[in-house]
Amino acid sequence: MNKKKKITVLIPCHNEEKGIGKVIDEIPVKRLKRLGYITEVIVINNKSTDRTAHVAQSRGAYVLVEFRKGKGQALLAGFNAVSSDTSYVVMLDGDNTYKAKEMYRLIEPLESNFCHAVVGSRLSGKMKHNSLKFSNRVANWVYTFLVRQFYRANVTDVLSGYFAWKKEVIDDLKHHIESTDFAIEMDIITKMVKLGHEVYSVPITYDVREGKSKISAFEDGVRIFYVLFKNLFWIPKKTQHIKNQLTYTSKSSA
Repeated sequence: MNKKKKITVLIPCHNEEKGIGKVIDEIPVKRLKRLGYITEVIVINNKSTDRTAHVAQSRGAYVLVEFRKGKGQALLAGFNAVSSDTSYVVMLDGDNTYKAKEMYRLIEPLESNFCHAVVGSRLSGKMKHNSLKFSNRVANWVYTFLVRQFYRANVTDVLSGYFAWKKEVIDDLKHHIESTDFAIEMDIITKMVKLGHEVYSVPITYDVREGKSKISAFEDGVRIFYVLFKNLFWIPKKTQHIKNQLTYTSKSSA
């Protein structure tokens, strides 16, 4: 009997008590088990002052505390907590905007060795009414256009908070992450491309968030642009080993 593969789900949270329970409840644990996967859920509690941790623990999630504030800090702590027996890593937000039940849509291209990482795309997917302001949508189109042009990345939503990776990509990527705030998605996508990882998008659903948004349109927008252009001149180190490792994995499991 084949051993089940493990999916580790990372959910970075800052004051998400209204949404985190719904996100965890929607993770398709039973369906994934039938498909041959076991699931571990890690909620990274990032200086929350509400009941986020309590709600997550009541749903059976492991709660990891990160005292340094910032989504990038929380996600890096999550990367470092991923166990060695993990095959795939999924990240989504705790505000219930992304649908955890759609998780396998992001896993399948990794399982079939189509690519090394998957980004859930809101812009090419289904956005519920009032889920994303028109100004934010336009800004995302601009960011995505620039990344596609300058990085030649075949992604359609560079600010999405829904990702799936092969574990080897996380092992490589976590040594290069620098963004500590909401520019983290831009940092991840641009550096994955620079590191030679194959990244593609799949359409997802995007819903109205639970609770209050923490994003500052102007300040975070400036940071995102800065990371986009700064990483154009970033030169990765030690990329060949992980690239060869992923190539070998793809060939051997074909």
